[in-house]
Amino acid sequence: MMRARDLDTLIASGMGAVLVSVADTKGSTPREAGALMIVTENSALGTIGGGALEFRAIDQARQMLSSGTADEQVMDLPLGPEIGQCCGGRVVLSLRTGDRAMLEDLREELTRRQSGQPIVLIFGGGHVGTALARALAPLPFRTRMIETRADVLPADLPVPHTVLAMPEQEVRTAPAGSAIIVLTHDHALDYLIVSEALRRNDLAYVGLIGSKTKRATFENRWRREGNAAEPMERLVCPIGGDAVKDKRPEVIAALAVAEIATALLDPAR
Repeated sequence: MMRARDLDTLIASGMGAVLVSVADTKGSTPREAGALMIVTENSALGTIGGGALEFRAIDQARQMLSSGTADEQVMDLPLGPEIGQCCGGRVVLSLRTGDRAMLEDLREELTRRQSGQPIVLIFGGGHVGTALARALAPLPFRTRMIETRADVLPADLPVPHTVLAMPEQEVRTAPAGSAIIVLTHDHALDYLIVSEALRRNDLAYVGLIGSKTKRATFENRWRREGNAAEPMERLVCPIGGDAVKDKRPEVIAALAVAEIATALLDPAR
């Protein structure tokens, strides 16, 4: 996924570039309308779907760069045997030579798009939390980690982080539609954060690392405190499900990210 910061080096270099965008689609296609790719003489940022479709677009873009073509070109490509793809749909591409002003406008547009992306809050910077941060970093979310202990966070953490003595405050102020994933070093703190999340009914995902036993313990405490049963039904625990028994952090993270992406990106939800 192309991000606004990916354009900084290109803009600073003054290198020529072509903006390739998916202008229209019909039928089955590898990317949706609006997908973007930037092509230079020796690199490409983003993707419009890969395969022969993308190779042809890159070749056409580099021909435009070498010839100095400044006007917009359109490619209308059927995704069938003639180009070695079998999606069966049709893609219309727009190719436009970009100067610095165009690239700066694109960076501003990407910044605007990213500002509207769903928020994912990871509570806990241990092994699974760090694996989750690394798996979520390239996805179209604004992911942030919250920890109570500054010394446990890795130096190469790929998402922003906040160190707070009372992390549950972040749950109260999270925008509607956010995802909350709880995996701290302390079960009592886990319960406090989960409780704050379940008192809201506008979060897209509330997940807790643990086992069926841990979930049952939380449910019993929740009921003893006089809370209704329905909010606890929204809790995903264990995150990533229990079909796969492998407990390596990276495996748990991969399974959990699939759940989170489904909750945040599925338009039917």
